[in-house]
Amino acid sequence: MQKRYRLKRRNDFRRVFRAGTSVANRQFVLYVYDRGNDEPVRVGVSVSRKVGNAVTRNRIRRLVKEVVRRWVDCLPNGVDLIIIARAPAAKMDYHQVKSSLRHVFSRAKLLSKPVVTEKERGGSG
Repeated sequence: MQKRYRLKRRNDFRRVFRAGTSVANRQFVLYVYDRGNDEPVRVGVSVSRKVGNAVTRNRIRRLVKEVVRRWVDCLPNGVDLIIIARAPAAKMDYHQVKSSLRHVFSRAKLLSKPVVTEKERGGSG
């Protein structure tokens, strides 16, 4: 994920948690905060130690970032997002993560354009 799309600073995370709204399913919690400007979307990913060991947490983080990286053009500008992985996410593969995140993002009404899958594009997947 490119640097301009990352949410990194502690104060930014705090602002999203305090002033943002949340949507959840069994695998992920999504916090959304509208900054009210036209800068690109910024995304932070959090995976607790309760989810698994470092290898598992980093794997989940990589999967989530890859899914969001492919959707960044479909997400609205001026929004900060925090994605928190819950324990069931540890047993998911890429396609299950993608499906679960699509569910959470659609519940939050964030996907402005329909997300095109690799199969629809003609690729493998």
